[in-house]
Amino acid sequence: MADTSFLSWPFFDDAHRDWAAKVEEVAKGLAVDHSDTDTACRALVTTLGEMGVLGPTASHEGKLDVRQLCLAREILARHDGLADFSFAMQGLGTGAISLFGSEAQKAAWLDKTRQGRAIAAFALTEPQSGSDVANSTMTATLDGNHYVLNGQKTWISNGGIADLYTVFARTGEAPGARGLSAFVVTPDMPGFDVTDRLETIAPHPLATLTFNDLRLPADAMIGAPGHGFKIAMSVLDVFRSTVAAAALGFARRALDEALARVTARHVQGAPLFDLQMVQGHIADMALDVDASALLIYRAAWTKDSGAPRITREAAMAKLFATDHAQQVIDKAVQLFGGDGVRSGVMVERLYREIRALRIYEGASDVQRVIIARQALSEFEGAS
Repeated sequence: MADTSFLSWPFFDDAHRDWAAKVEEVAKGLAVDHSDTDTACRALVTTLGEMGVLGPTASHEGKLDVRQLCLAREILARHDGLADFSFAMQGLGTGAISLFGSEAQKAAWLDKTRQGRAIAAFALTEPQSGSDVANSTMTATLDGNHYVLNGQKTWISNGGIADLYTVFARTGEAPGARGLSAFVVTPDMPGFDVTDRLETIAPHPLATLTFNDLRLPADAMIGAPGHGFKIAMSVLDVFRSTVAAAALGFARRALDEALARVTARHVQGAPLFDLQMVQGHIADMALDVDASALLIYRAAWTKDSGAPRITREAAMAKLFATDHAQQVIDKAVQLFGGDGVRSGVMVERLYREIRALRIYEGASDVQRVIIARQALSEFEGAS
């Protein structure tokens, strides 16, 4: 049984505790068939929508409750990685619409995605730019009352199964970051093509998308021309903390699995837990879990309390939680011995699930750069 004592921390109110209990109840009842990833994700979005779990992923008022998002991702990840993925992408895919979209865009999509009747995706990464969003080269050229999109996006979660894509392209108002804009694109538009499905160590729906003279009405733009980088960073500012929360969910599950193993497994007539080295591993794992939770829910609480940006707090939470979840899970695999690397064993699944979280939505090394620059800026500002 995962520790829930953290819910008594002052970061949360009764509504958050009730929300956590609701998500836990739904998560316990999920039966996920992983044999077909696309089918599983579609079914999960439908179920989570029908059960009301997708509610916090979108907002007509333009304000997302980050603590609710983090709690949901932590709990869902502890139960099933694809359930967490399906929840997260509904929020990330519509985040730009929630925060910056027109009333018409919100009316067209947000209720559908929250109810599980439409699947969302966030198309930012390009083959040559990766984390360097400002150097994106995909173009959106104004032609009368339309924009014409040309270029490629890759590593797009829900690519190939999504009903709407938030796509970022260069409209050219200025060089670099100031020349990007965001658009709502649907896969039925001529010129949209899924050119590659990407297989990873933990199967998720991922794809490379190609845009070839895709024509969009001008009102498909989200926000103002040239504001795409600001929009993307604002969305990531919210959802980066939730990536950390998913990592925390994986780590909590690994700790629970390890505790069950070392108390049930006997060596020379005594539980494995009696070995001091094993106790040391368990202590380190418990410490990493609690430290991660403190950083995550500090970031989420800070955002929910009205901070316009939480770049530093979110970067710290994501860096620490994802890197240390990897260590927690690795220790759990070690404590399982040979069983830890058997295909289908929970800790083996967790080992494959966690690795990508240290890369997407800002790799660990990128987070270190962000934290260092923030520290320097604060030091110079105080001098």
